[in-house]
Amino acid sequence: MPELPEPLGAARPGDDGPVRPFDVSPPAIGVTLAVVAGAALLGLAAGYAWWLLAPRALLVIVSHGAAGLVQSETSAFIAADGIFCLIALAGGVVSGALGYLLGVRKYGPLPMIGVLAGALAAGFLARWGGEQPGSGMFHHLLATLPVGARLHDSLTLGASGAIAFWPLAAGLAAGGLEAFETRDQRRRRGAVGPPLLASPGGGQAWPPGPPRQTPGIPGGQPRLE
Repeated sequence: MPELPEPLGAARPGDDGPVRPFDVSPPAIGVTLAVVAGAALLGLAAGYAWWLLAPRALLVIVSHGAAGLVQSETSAFIAADGIFCLIALAGGVVSGALGYLLGVRKYGPLPMIGVLAGALAAGFLARWGGEQPGSGMFHHLLATLPVGARLHDSLTLGASGAIAFWPLAAGLAAGGLEAFETRDQRRRRGAVGPPLLASPGGGQAWPPGPPRQTPGIPGGQPRLE
C-alpha cells in the first residue's frame, strides 16, 4: 500500500531545526577561550570609560583621615551607578553579538558558555577597572590634606547587582540572534513544500487534487476516482 504524503503545513520531524551538537573540538575550544578573553578586555575598557564619565561627590576634610560630604543630598552616587548600568548593557550587547557571530553560530553551545562566562568576568573587571585608578590618590590626599580642604570622592559602585547587567545583555543578544537564525532556517524549509511523489498508477504526481465524483452509481453513492 503506497504511503500518502503528509498534508502541507503538517509538522514533520526536524521542523525545529537540527539539534546543535556539543562541539568540543580544538577549534571550538580555541574560539571559546578567545570569546572569554575578548569579553574580559572589553570589560577593562568599559571600566576605564566609566572612570572617565562618572561624576564624583565633593568632600571636605573634617579631621585627619576623615572627610564628609559638602552636599548631603548629592546625586553623584546614583549617577555613577546609572552610568555603569548603561555601559554594562552596551558592553553586554557588543560582546554577546560578537561572540555569536564569531563562535556560537558555527560551533554551538560551548562558545555560548564562553559568552556568558566572559560577560560575567567583564562585569567584575569593569567595576575593578573603574574603581582602581583613583583609589590610591584619593587615600593619599585624604591622609595629607588639612582640615577644611576639599577633594572629590573615589569612584565606587554602590549597587553591586549592576554587574549582572553585562551577562544579561550578552545572553539576550546572543540568544536573540540564534532565535532569528533558527526562524529563518524554518522559513526556508517551509518555502520548499512537501516533496512530490509518483502515484501508484504512474500517471499523477502527489499530493493529488480533490477526488472526482462519478454520478449514477446504484445506491446513490458517488464513486471516488
